[in-house]
Amino acid sequence: MDDVLLLSRLQFAFTIMFHYIFPPLSIGLGTLMVVMEGRFLLTKDPRYAAMARFWTRIFAVNFALGVATGIVMEFEFGTNWAVYSRYVGDVFGSALAAEGIFAFFLESGFLALLVFGWDRVGPKMHFFATLMVALGSTFSAIWIVVANSWQQTPAGFHIVGEGLMARAEITDFWAMVFNPSSMHRLGHVILGAWIQGAFFVMSISAWYLLKKRHVEIAARGFTLALGFASLACVAMLVSGHAQASKVAVTQPAKLAAFEGHFETGPASLSLIGWPDEKTQQVHGLAIPGGLSFLLYGDFNTPVKGLNEFPPADRPPVWVPFLTYHLMVGLGFSFIGLCAVAWFFRWRGSLFRQRWLLWTFVFAVVGPILANQAGWVAAEVGRQPWIVYGLLRTSDALSQSVTSEMVLGSIVMFGVIYALLFAVWVFVLHQKIKHGPDDPAAVPQRDPADGLEAP
Repeated sequence: MDDVLLLSRLQFAFTIMFHYIFPPLSIGLGTLMVVMEGRFLLTKDPRYAAMARFWTRIFAVNFALGVATGIVMEFEFGTNWAVYSRYVGDVFGSALAAEGIFAFFLESGFLALLVFGWDRVGPKMHFFATLMVALGSTFSAIWIVVANSWQQTPAGFHIVGEGLMARAEITDFWAMVFNPSSMHRLGHVILGAWIQGAFFVMSISAWYLLKKRHVEIAARGFTLALGFASLACVAMLVSGHAQASKVAVTQPAKLAAFEGHFETGPASLSLIGWPDEKTQQVHGLAIPGGLSFLLYGDFNTPVKGLNEFPPADRPPVWVPFLTYHLMVGLGFSFIGLCAVAWFFRWRGSLFRQRWLLWTFVFAVVGPILANQAGWVAAEVGRQPWIVYGLLRTSDALSQSVTSEMVLGSIVMFGVIYALLFAVWVFVLHQKIKHGPDDPAAVPQRDPADGLEAP
């Protein structure tokens, strides 16, 4: 059973981490496309129309991969995690139904108009389609985060049945939706998606600037994304602080694992280091009392340590500690990188700093890693619970699945996902190689024309 549990957790982690490359990118790109088309409507500058067309093609490829990789996890709930599926079916069923009605239908319904409607409808109608697709992507995130947050901080339910037949039934739908952690986590997820989308735009725009291709469009796209990323990165500081303060109340064991805090008392804030669970110490550089100050405004206020919890109820420390600090460290590096870019932008020499442009070309990896690390920290920090305080991960497994079955599916998914990733990279390369259309060749219609077709 231990082998099945480990392999099933690894399988789900692998499939969801691969999937989670694409939804944040869709949310971030979708929002930026709204800004780009909005700029075109305001300025009538054809370069913004060409820019929006180009990123629409990239968005469509990414959307397709996101849908394809997301379907797999719904099957895993039934095959590997049957007890869990029975337990949370009423809760997840409501959230996923809401996602289908309010998000997926909205997003997919307007996607064809977004991709193929450039020369068939007026600019205002196309802008509306872009807005609906962006909202659909965001609504999808809302309901997924609500469902996952219920696992972290269950609310608005009661338990029916006993043992393996127990299940949670919703008694208050809105209490379930607005559970104690959902809104904090939602803001954090959306901001992370915006940062990933903005850095993706800056990466490709920087590459065009270095190669002296599509220079005017790339310069405008880079500046637009830089402003967007800067605002999102600063807002992420506020969001992160609010979420950590909430975790201190709702999941104190998780926060203690994040900082390797074992004994109740004033808690240090680790800047860099690694935890040793045997000696119950963190080796590295830390600010004494720093976590206490951030949470309570006082360096000496006690913070509950891991030793306050029974050993069977404590999360592991090493993985949450490292992934949490990786996420935070990357977040501060994004702020620093944006500040450097704004300094050279203020001096009027941003696009002459080749070293900085090359940095932005590869910096797109950072937000992807930060989003992945944040997810790992949140999920591993919840252990040993799959539904916090109610259902243990070890009790949520299907009874009929063997380790050989799970291992075989991991190998199969590994091959399939490797091929999908290769296709994604190849298609992106082809579209980036082609680049934006020449603004002079883009059919122009007066944004004041409204909704009529040509």
